[in-house]
Amino acid sequence: MTKPIGGVGRAEQPRAGARSHKMLYVQVLAAIALGGIVGWRWPHLATNDWIKALGEGFIKLIKMVIAPIVFCTVVSGIAHIHDAKKVGRIGVKALVYFEVVSTFALIIGLIIGNVVRPGAGFGSAAANAQAVANYAKQAEGQKSVDFILHIIPDTVVGAFAQGEILQVLLFSVLFGFAILGLGERGHLIRSFIDDAAHAVFGVISIVMRAAPVGAFGAMAYTIGKFGTGAILNLMGLIATFYVTAALFVLLVLGIIARLAGFSIFKFLAYIKDELLIVLGTSSSESALPSLMEKLERLGCSKSVVGLVVPTGYSFNLDGTNIYMTLATLFISQALGYDLTFSQQLTILLVAMLTSKGASGIAGAGFITLAATLAVVDPRLVPGMAIVLGIDKFMSECRALTNLCGNGVACVIVASSEGELDRETFNAALSY
Repeated sequence: MTKPIGGVGRAEQPRAGARSHKMLYVQVLAAIALGGIVGWRWPHLATNDWIKALGEGFIKLIKMVIAPIVFCTVVSGIAHIHDAKKVGRIGVKALVYFEVVSTFALIIGLIIGNVVRPGAGFGSAAANAQAVANYAKQAEGQKSVDFILHIIPDTVVGAFAQGEILQVLLFSVLFGFAILGLGERGHLIRSFIDDAAHAVFGVISIVMRAAPVGAFGAMAYTIGKFGTGAILNLMGLIATFYVTAALFVLLVLGIIARLAGFSIFKFLAYIKDELLIVLGTSSSESALPSLMEKLERLGCSKSVVGLVVPTGYSFNLDGTNIYMTLATLFISQALGYDLTFSQQLTILLVAMLTSKGASGIAGAGFITLAATLAVVDPRLVPGMAIVLGIDKFMSECRALTNLCGNGVACVIVASSEGELDRETFNAALSY
């Protein structure tokens, strides 16, 4: 099997890992329920500084690893693109397809978020109105040229130390292309970056074990401070996200599938086992090996499957893109701050980069949300505590949508290259 590119060359996860993820999932669900009860029954206790610190502390742990994650995933993705040159047009078509479809996902998320406005009327708006107004005045005074110049760090170390995500992204892109230009001489550096990425994702795995504590603190404080009415907003966000993701899969991917000559419903039925695996682990990567095997049995050539699917796991994260646009708009609306058109355009541009490499770890989409908020408006980052308690519900939908998008992408690229056995394909979908 072709080594996964565009990511960190992740290996198949053991069954034990899947069980641990499932156990964590149950713990987080229990913590959310307990936090909601505590916030409802004992609001004075729930708004205690120590309870609040549980959620905020977990967010700080997440923010701690944002810069190294962005650096490792972006550099590794670019440095491994040279593998795509060996298969010529396949790699180019895959990358172009990923960016086009991912952009559609981002745009749909922005449209739905602005139309439905799930965060409007959230209880925190009044408390933060003045702070938002003061920051808005400062933002208006910032010139476009200042924003562009700020992307360039004074020092590379400073960008990492201060957590300036755009600056880290700029250096990561340049460093990735520099390694790419080294050819075989850059093999050791690429291997080191890949290993470093594994290590950093290991840190995330450790941090995620504190997710139940963080979810409890965030949910208890949210309900205790803003009242049970906040649950209606949070439920509205969950419902909006699931409906939006379903529309994307059935309409956008459905139209793409129909143009390629197959039914999206039959395809979803074909990969139903993989969808159930993802549903149980909240990570689309848990189904990566079996998805690749099934796509080969579907009639896609081994070379196309080996290139497109692993690359898509870092470059084609449709569910994560929808989540980031909706969650960003929800938080801004909840804090009483309507983002300008230019700021929403910034979400679109930044999310195209921060979403890369967000698969493989349960809850990784929450990390990319932090990176996006930090760039769009740093004052929105504390608002992550509002959606922390329901992130596990969101991660299910993110992973499911990502899996569907990558499966369809492989079929489309294989079909366009004449690398799809139509007889086998039709027979498998009709079974």
